Amino acid sequence: MAMQVNGNYEHSRTDYAERVKEQQAVWRTEKAKEAEKAAEEKSSDKLSEPQDEYISSEKSGKKPSGLYRVSQDENGNRKIFFDNPKADHANGKDDRSGEGADGKGPKVSGDSKEKPAEKYVANTDKVDREIKKLKEKKQHLEQQIQSASGDEKKIRELEKKLAQVENELSQKDNDTYRRQHASVSEVSE
Repeated sequence: MAMQVNGNYEHSRTDYAERVKEQQAVWRTEKAKEAEKAAEEKSSDKLSEPQDEYISSEKSGKKPSGLYRVSQDENGNRKIFFDNPKADHANGKDDRSGEGADGKGPKVSGDSKEKPAEKYVANTDKVDREIKKLKEKKQHLEQQIQSASGDEKKIRELEKKLAQVENELSQKDNDTYRRQHASVSEVSE
């Protein structure tokens, strides 16, 4: 059984398009009315309802009230200091300098007893000697490569050794390696 439908459906397409446009127009006007109502409510509620608002420290003129801060110690290294606001107010001191009430050094957090600061010294002489030896070895290998101008096999072998020395030197000739391999000793006063 075959079924055939005859007719003109052009009018349904335009009707649908028109209906969509009408719905969008209604939706836009409803949104505009809602926005107006919200604006009116905000303006009338401003006095009765407090709201949080971000005020930057520059505008407020006050220092941040955080308990921890990052600063530099006497050696220029970055260090985290603890600021105890209760201790500052009790001693009549409100600056966040990281110094104790006596003004001599960083505050000791947690303990009420003040302990003398322990001082340590890092010695990098051993690491510096190691790096100096590697540089001398590199220079010596470069001289051997220049003097062995005819023997290709020997030159390749020396270049391979030179590449190993340069690799080791690039790993060791930096501040991180020096700090990690420095000998640390306590300084007695």
